[in-house]
Amino acid sequence: MGYLDNTSITVDAILTNKGRELLAQGGDSFNITQFALGDDEIDYTLWNPSDTRGSAFYGDVIENMPVTEAVPDQTKALRYRLLSLPGNNKQYIPKVTVSPAAPNNLNGQGQTITFNVATSNYPNSNQTLGYTAILSDDSFGTLKAASGFAINNPPTVTITDPGSVAVVSRGKFDLDVSANPSLTSTRAVTITIFANETGGEQSVNIIQNARPAVASSGTATA
Repeated sequence: MGYLDNTSITVDAILTNKGRELLAQGGDSFNITQFALGDDEIDYTLWNPSDTRGSAFYGDVIENMPVTEAVPDQTKALRYRLLSLPGNNKQYIPKVTVSPAAPNNLNGQGQTITFNVATSNYPNSNQTLGYTAILSDDSFGTLKAASGFAINNPPTVTITDPGSVAVVSRGKFDLDVSANPSLTSTRAVTITIFANETGGEQSVNIIQNARPAVASSGTATA
């Protein structure tokens, strides 16, 4: 990673690893329809309201910080996206919480994980349009709204990433994880959850261990 010269306006646009994968597939797999902005490299603790030069200089240090180059790893970029909030009375940026936050080291066999979702600083919110969960790879398992948490008229969700699947729920999701097809390698998947009414999102990375080998039974002869 390097730094860009911030004395002039520079647009550093690259494809992520996922973008390169889709481009290599050809056809309509690679089709950019949306974009997002983020402020990953900004340290807001440097905002200085004590600057004696006045309020125009409170952000002087932030505005003169170097800007990092774009990175191809989509799991490291845009971790702190800028968002627009519906309504005019928002006092806090919605904080979406997911439990369990990181269910790693799953055994290689099939199992079910239940995720509980809430917006911690807006209690009892998102009960009409619910939350949208996007599973990045549908071969990992089956994602569904938990019993009693389905939305009768869920909002329409458009998925442009082949292999992904979206599900809407009022705050609880079940992921039926399939067995890992590999005996030697772990596999990983990401679930990204969006609050459909308040705004806000949270991602959960899941790692499943290799499937344990099962010794075949038989009779040895000498």
